Amino acid sequence: MKRQIIHIDESKCNGCGICADACHEGAIEVIDGKAKLVRENFCDGFGDCLPTCPMEAISFEEREAPAYDKSAVELAKNKAKENNNNPEINQCPGTRVQTFNHKENTINYEENTMVKKNQYQSQLGQWPCQIKLVPTTAPFFDGAKLLIAADCTAYAYADFHQEFMKGRITLIGCPKLDNIDYSEKLAEIIKNNEIKDVTILRMEVPCCGGLEYAATKALKESGKFIPWRVVTISIDGKIIE
Repeated sequence: MKRQIIHIDESKCNGCGICADACHEGAIEVIDGKAKLVRENFCDGFGDCLPTCPMEAISFEEREAPAYDKSAVELAKNKAKENNNNPEINQCPGTRVQTFNHKENTINYEENTMVKKNQYQSQLGQWPCQIKLVPTTAPFFDGAKLLIAADCTAYAYADFHQEFMKGRITLIGCPKLDNIDYSEKLAEIIKNNEIKDVTILRMEVPCCGGLEYAATKALKESGKFIPWRVVTISIDGKIIE
């Protein structure tokens, strides 16, 4: 049948995926960095995706296409809900929970030289580590020492991995860039897991006060008494006592 349907100009598309999120029917997917209309029978032709495209890569066209299949759309939505309730199905690799077991770092030197052969090993104990992405319950939180760190601290402080991350579960964020209050999520993490202690690592800049505020508020709202400390790093990479 001939009907109105969307057209995506891939030469203009930047692969941002906003249109895929805006399509309530699930007709669009991002494949190889470009948005594509992968299910023509899922496209209702109303164009909710059009105004969301920052590149103006989407337009209407009238052409031969299968009829809109509402029942197939509803079936797919129900399937997606079931999958969302199962974290092992269709989980984004970037947010899949993982735990790492790092061996003790040793430094070897080339024979008859003082040149390092092996570099220092990462001390990141889990993935994901962004506060926004980490689940509130995960196996790595059980009995964990928690590091809540402003993301700039890893760049400013040279021995960040060995002195602060080693032996801890690390959560990082920037309240200024994320523009959110982390306290509710952090409170859930502390409340729902057996956390041994908390280290809050922030920069000396005023905006980092938002991270310290969120973490201390979360500790209070959790209803638990947990040892905690705040460490401040200067912008030239020193610990401020």
